[in-house]
Amino acid sequence: MASFVLLIKEFEDDDRVVYKFGPNEKMMGKIELNKKTRMFNELESVQNSVQSPQFYFDRAAQRLARCFIKEGGKFPDKTTFES
Repeated sequence: MASFVLLIKEFEDDDRVVYKFGPNEKMMGKIELNKKTRMFNELESVQNSVQSPQFYFDRAAQRLARCFIKEGGKFPDKTTFES
């Protein structure tokens, strides 16, 4: 089964970055990455009857971890997780 999660940056400063995330722009939650502690926090969960909220959170966190570690801490305004 294919996976798709859309991420749209809402806020970023030196300490944290916040993204809206979900299967589309009408059904989104919010995720925060604390850049100092490297911890993720789900601020709002995605409410979708097809997939669990954890499904979207895990994939959004995976994409943000890649931005942070592999892409040198560059967080684009819009990105996706696709598999």
